[in-house]
Amino acid sequence: MPSPAPTAAPEHPPAPTGPAQGTRLGRIDAAVHLGFAVLMVASVVRYVMRHSAQDNLLVLALAAAACALYAVIAVLAQRRRPWALWMFVLVAVWAVLVVSAPSFAWCSFALFFLCRIAFTGAVAYAAAGATAAATAAGLFRLSDGTDLAMLLGPLAVGVLLTLIYDRIEHDAAEQRRLHSEVSLAQGQLAASERRAGTIAERERVSREIHDTVTQGLASSLLLLEAANRGWPEPASRQDLRQASELLRRNLSDTRSLVHELASPGLDASPLADALLQAASQYVPGARLLVTGEPRTVPADIRHALLRVVQSAAANIKLHASADTTTITLGFLPDAVTLDIYDDGAGFDPAAVAPPSDAGGYGLRAMRQRVEQLGGAFSVESAPGQGTVVAAQLPAKQLQVKGEE
Repeated sequence: MPSPAPTAAPEHPPAPTGPAQGTRLGRIDAAVHLGFAVLMVASVVRYVMRHSAQDNLLVLALAAAACALYAVIAVLAQRRRPWALWMFVLVAVWAVLVVSAPSFAWCSFALFFLCRIAFTGAVAYAAAGATAAATAAGLFRLSDGTDLAMLLGPLAVGVLLTLIYDRIEHDAAEQRRLHSEVSLAQGQLAASERRAGTIAERERVSREIHDTVTQGLASSLLLLEAANRGWPEPASRQDLRQASELLRRNLSDTRSLVHELASPGLDASPLADALLQAASQYVPGARLLVTGEPRTVPADIRHALLRVVQSAAANIKLHASADTTTITLGFLPDAVTLDIYDDGAGFDPAAVAPPSDAGGYGLRAMRQRVEQLGGAFSVESAPGQGTVVAAQLPAKQLQVKGEE
């Protein structure tokens, strides 16, 4: 016979259940209680039909007490109240009843499971064993002590049910453990993803600040210093005007960072014009060449190309002392390419200092931008031989003009 729902056990607090699972457990409880009632009525009828009225009184009183105790336990279990103490009383009454009237032995199944639910450890085995032993004693007495199967049968069934119940409990405990481990792993994964997202966002913002505000301020500072040294020569006035324009551009870029790091003024123009405008902020004499059939690129690739050009042009302004700067934008069948060449002082890429408070973020930021979009980035340079900064992005990121 199925056992009453184990969620009622005080020693084993139930796991949270949804409405559907709670409904199923309620139906199981109702089926168990109904089965016990039917077996009890059948056992009472059988006993009354086979014994005299004098014999019926004590047995019927014990049966009524067992039913009352079962009802009390069922109510307490439903209300999540302690009911283990009542089980001791029920087991004692049931032992007397089943020994006195073996006709009630069929109801021992429900009592067996109640014992396993109410108690844990050795107490549970002892209570269940007492139920099985009382049932065996009653049936053996019914056979007038001649049928050994009546004695051993209930004991064997009790051992079998105990092994099955232990296995079920073990599997349930293992399932709870695995569920707990999965929940813990999910929590750790979510925390790790949050940390990774925070780090990625910091990297992204640092690149944006470096490629816009930091580079612009550094270039403006150089222009102001040059103007201060040459004042009041006409060239110094030109430096002041250029510094003012860079500062205004920095203000615009700072506002753009606040509003989703957009690039107002560049997004609406063709990509080639936007790249030339971005480079001209730092290198007014820069030239731009376009090869291949121009195509419209998605916003993220466009943004990356603009920032690479800005950062490379700022480096040329700050470090290269170049006479010529050429930007080449290429549209290949399977890729879009960007090359920024200058004939300046050059440097040894292997000897570049790591990023610090003094700078050094430019090349790393450009590489991260390109590689995050699945592209390739390279720098070719040597002291006194100029520099070529090259980026390539896959064609799958491109859109044919007119399809956007």
